Amino acid sequence: MSTNNIVLSSPNGRECHLGDYVTLGNGFSKAIREHAVPAEVPRDTGQHLDALSSSTGKLVEGTNGRSSISPLLRRRITSDSFDSSAIATPDIAPMDKPELVPTSSSEDLPLSTSSSSNSGHGNEAYAVDSSDTKLQELLRRDLKKEEVTGKGARPRRGRFRELVFTRQFSTFDRQNQHAASSPFYGFYVLFWIAVVFWIIKMAADNWRKTGSPLGTNDIMKAMFRRDVMVLLISDGVMCGLTGVSWGIQLLVLHDYVDWNRAGWIIQNIWQSLFIANVIGLTLVRDWPWTHTVFFVLHGLVMLMKQHSYAFYNGYLSSVYKKRRFLLKELKKLESMEPVDSASATTPDISELSTSHLARRPSATEYRERRNSLSESQSNEPGDIETITRAIEGGQPLDVDQVLMFERLIKWEIDALADELKGKATLPSHYYPNNVSFWNHYEYIVLPTVVYELQYPRSDSINSLYVAEKAAATFGVIFVMIMVSQTFIYPVVMRTVAMKEMGYTTAQRFAEFPWLLSDLVFPFMMEYLLAWYLIWETVLNILAELTFFADRSFYDAWWNSVSWDQFARDWNRPVHNFLLRHVYHSSISSMRVNKHTATLITFFLSACVHELLMWCIFKKLRGYLLAMQMFQLPLVRLSRTRWLRDKKVLGNAIFWTGILTGPSLLCSLYLIL
Repeated sequence: MSTNNIVLSSPNGRECHLGDYVTLGNGFSKAIREHAVPAEVPRDTGQHLDALSSSTGKLVEGTNGRSSISPLLRRRITSDSFDSSAIATPDIAPMDKPELVPTSSSEDLPLSTSSSSNSGHGNEAYAVDSSDTKLQELLRRDLKKEEVTGKGARPRRGRFRELVFTRQFSTFDRQNQHAASSPFYGFYVLFWIAVVFWIIKMAADNWRKTGSPLGTNDIMKAMFRRDVMVLLISDGVMCGLTGVSWGIQLLVLHDYVDWNRAGWIIQNIWQSLFIANVIGLTLVRDWPWTHTVFFVLHGLVMLMKQHSYAFYNGYLSSVYKKRRFLLKELKKLESMEPVDSASATTPDISELSTSHLARRPSATEYRERRNSLSESQSNEPGDIETITRAIEGGQPLDVDQVLMFERLIKWEIDALADELKGKATLPSHYYPNNVSFWNHYEYIVLPTVVYELQYPRSDSINSLYVAEKAAATFGVIFVMIMVSQTFIYPVVMRTVAMKEMGYTTAQRFAEFPWLLSDLVFPFMMEYLLAWYLIWETVLNILAELTFFADRSFYDAWWNSVSWDQFARDWNRPVHNFLLRHVYHSSISSMRVNKHTATLITFFLSACVHELLMWCIFKKLRGYLLAMQMFQLPLVRLSRTRWLRDKKVLGNAIFWTGILTGPSLLCSLYLIL
């Protein structure tokens, strides 16, 4: 029965539409069965009544010489393919187009419904007592439930956004056939040929000036002067300590710690201690900036990995324990003997939302129901909670209640089981089988910072491919050292000399335009090479060695027309982490809107970048934080009518920022 055309007519002739799109469930049917008063039909409908009586077999004589038609009830067996326990659901047999006539009693409230033309039925007429507050309350409750859980509702996103990992190659990988067939592929080849000639030119100039192709080679000497082995050992120990997060999950799994109470607090305390010790070690050892950048960046990666691993498994532990609890309740329900008469135990089956039983139980369906119900911000207990209270209390239940409770609990158990599988296809990866030593440390070496139960994997390791990427890695590092030594290191030494010579801030700031112009192109080159080194060579080597098939580490960020597009495309692993564990978690946990969640995400990212600048320069200035937060108004500007459809202008603004941003930032830290 649909509320598309349900109209409540009051005695004074006013009509009240109950809803435009809401579908009422079996609860409404039961209420009509219990509380409806037959609507009167005039005498002059004899032919119609004859046809009706011949089809239904029931014609009731009304008062005052009128005939009245009683709503005819039948038992309809309702079942689905997901549960063999069918229940008998009362329904009202439709009448072929009876006319709705105003009742003589002012206490009667007609309620008319219109069926669709495809249903094979016409109008259905019932007279409902307007003083029946129980029915009115039931109508309001059913409408509220269907508004929340129906198809017309827009579910709130869950805390953990589903990410799809697929087999794919990075854009510049030679195995990527789409990129190899690009009409711009020649420019990629030209770039590296130009880099080779540029390096040859720098090496020749260094030979002529210093007698060595590497020049004074100050940067490489600083890199390997001391603590190289200490750095490598410290990095290994740091990776090993991530096992503490696995240990916490073992305690949660075996019920020593409740994740929703103390578990997540313990995890956050550990993460804080972890990153504090990572940064503290760089200060204690007084490492050069090269050591510091590597160790802090890798520490941040390990921090994100632990957070994703712990909070996703912590969430699954709650699902696992809820399913285990419902299985126990189901056994109790199966052992109960239903009473013969109608039970007064709550909840009545008319009060339960059962529309989801027609759909297959799945993790997606379960999350949508959970998030939609939580979006209603109601303090009332849910159906499953109310049912379990009734079972725990050992209250008497009739047959209908037992069968309906059993169906609802089984559906919930199946949906929770699907949630525990995630995207995994192997039982060894289902929760809690995944909480193992091997699974944790395998994830630690994978080139991703977002934990999933299972990833797409390649079949074998291509040794030639690994050698190619390894050669590219060392080659790019060599080019970066040459560029830094030739163009950046002299500028840095000049600013250091100015400070040692006692230049005032105003005098140093007078050199700012010249420093900026000297650093623009070298920093642009270093920026591109650093990105290529990490996201194209290092991550692809790790992916090949670990059989990780999803190589989509970046997208075409060079075509960005806004800063939010750049943030999504240039570093996809970190973007996916922030999207799942910061953006969506802020919406679900803190109940903020998407704009506030975006602000939180950008601010957290900016703070982490500023932390890295502090580790390098030992200065807390906030320049990078301010520049990164300034991207937010630029994002809003890109969506205005002045820039919305102007892709070339948007891309030009983006590249102007990339070209000047790194050199501007470094110049500010050096001068001030």
